[in-house]
Amino acid sequence: MKKPFVTKDQIESIAKQYPTPFHIYDEAGIRRNARAMRDAFSWNPGFKEFFAVKATPTPAILRILKEEGCGTDCSSLTELMMSERLGFSTGEIMFSSNDTPPEEFAYAKKLGAIINLDDITHIDVLKDACGIPETICCRFNPGGVFEIADTGAYSVMDTPGDAKYGMTKEQLFEAYTRLKDLGAKRFGLHAFLASNTVNNAYYPTLAGILFSLAVEIKEKTGVSLSFINLSGGVGVPYKPDQEPNDIAAIGQGVKEEFEKILVPAGLSDVSIYTELGRFMLAPYGHLVTKAVHEKHIYKEYIGVDACAVNLMRPAMYGAYHHITVLGKENEPCDHKYDVTGSLCENNDKFAIDRMLPKIDKGDYLVIHDTGAHGFAMGYNYNGRLKSAELLLCEDGSVKEIRRAETPEDYFATLEGYWEA
Repeated sequence: MKKPFVTKDQIESIAKQYPTPFHIYDEAGIRRNARAMRDAFSWNPGFKEFFAVKATPTPAILRILKEEGCGTDCSSLTELMMSERLGFSTGEIMFSSNDTPPEEFAYAKKLGAIINLDDITHIDVLKDACGIPETICCRFNPGGVFEIADTGAYSVMDTPGDAKYGMTKEQLFEAYTRLKDLGAKRFGLHAFLASNTVNNAYYPTLAGILFSLAVEIKEKTGVSLSFINLSGGVGVPYKPDQEPNDIAAIGQGVKEEFEKILVPAGLSDVSIYTELGRFMLAPYGHLVTKAVHEKHIYKEYIGVDACAVNLMRPAMYGAYHHITVLGKENEPCDHKYDVTGSLCENNDKFAIDRMLPKIDKGDYLVIHDTGAHGFAMGYNYNGRLKSAELLLCEDGSVKEIRRAETPEDYFATLEGYWEA
């Protein structure tokens, strides 16, 4: 079973100052995981993790990761602005965007961000907007179906051919040649082929593909890559019966591919980059909510004070998030519930037909693994407001790192338009 990083007594005390629902993050766990990530790739002198800001765009969290040596992976103007305000600078920001407005390219270049071009047509857009920087990266899409070897069998992980991202191999060759002619001097390669993999073979398999492509790029264009960005895709075990990824084993698997492919080709100085969000943060965030209603009709329902505004993944994807009823961790899970929010949508459910201990009104529920793509995906449907974010500090204290929204926040963009 999954064990929360907070207890019932802690939450009862916290809720006196910060009413539920709220997201709370575990600083000690975040730092421990960031260090394990760095250690797993310490064999590569140029290694850097560029945390995916879209997963958890919260300054206090980004500041912790910055202290642990991470950069940021940005995909929009506001994420670039947040990185700039937090002191991330040249070489510490990746800008991996698609369908990108020219002004965002210009802003990224001004910050010294590493621009990752999603499409060959973006070369001219970038050139016209602000000129080609000396360091540039290109995103690869191999097309087809991505499969990964696992215990002797091949399993389909994702279908890049259906994805809107990246360039074909032939487009890559043309892009690097053009970029070199336009003055670029340092080149990178990027690809993201599968999402939320709980499989130690994903990164090594992807690395093998990109390392082989790097050799081919050198042979066909004369461009020797300076870095290869494995992007994201290393996931977390949302379900308690799943085995978590072993980041040390993953790092070792990438190292073996590096030594097998890149070193003999004279590319031993290539730096390895990653852009993980979910793996870095998801397990270290909880959505804490209170049971406020119960309903007995054709099914048994428990209504909580959180809703899909606070965590959209179950409603959007049918995603599983484990639930712990605080104080009842050792009681039998002998009641079947739908755990619901208050939105006027029937998919506003955190759990469907979930076996849980008997839940009483006033019980606190921890919804696990919300540290990434949790708060960040919130919205304001039904006029519901986004919650506060809290940090459980290493010393055991708790501080607010984002206040809850108010009705005044919700109405702010309407000021001056009530009579329009």
